Amino acid sequence: MTKKVLFVCLGNICRSPTAHAVMRHKTAAMPGFIEIESAGTSASHRGEKPDPRAVREGMQLGYQFSDIVSRPVQDADFSYYDLILAMDNDNLKQLQSRCPAQWQHKIQLFLQYHPQYPELQEVPDPYYGGSRGFALVLQMIEQGCDGLLRHLKQQDS
Repeated sequence: MTKKVLFVCLGNICRSPTAHAVMRHKTAAMPGFIEIESAGTSASHRGEKPDPRAVREGMQLGYQFSDIVSRPVQDADFSYYDLILAMDNDNLKQLQSRCPAQWQHKIQLFLQYHPQYPELQEVPDPYYGGSRGFALVLQMIEQGCDGLLRHLKQQDS
């Protein structure tokens, strides 16, 4: 059964599209295993491409962002996706405040799947920083995606 995962950050232009691109790359040889999407708790960047700094860092490692476009979280996302993974506590709270009670269990912090540091909790927002922040975020997201993928494979077996 296909797992449906939604990655969420504030504007859907830095962290969540990076997670989208990374997880898509990591699961490319597993058709039908996972459906991946990303969204933002804010609609302020609706229709925009990911931040060029995130794209630049990701493309250096082979991740593709070309078809990712910012969109806000929709009410239908809460019932549709199996996992809704927030990049930080502020977005987690935003999601929890909007989500109907029967779907609350789907909302989690993304970094709880980080294999070495699940206590980190938050992927920092690199938007107002330099390229070094984007490189750090990419590294955290890669490791978090590895842990998430292991978790999903264990659930599937």
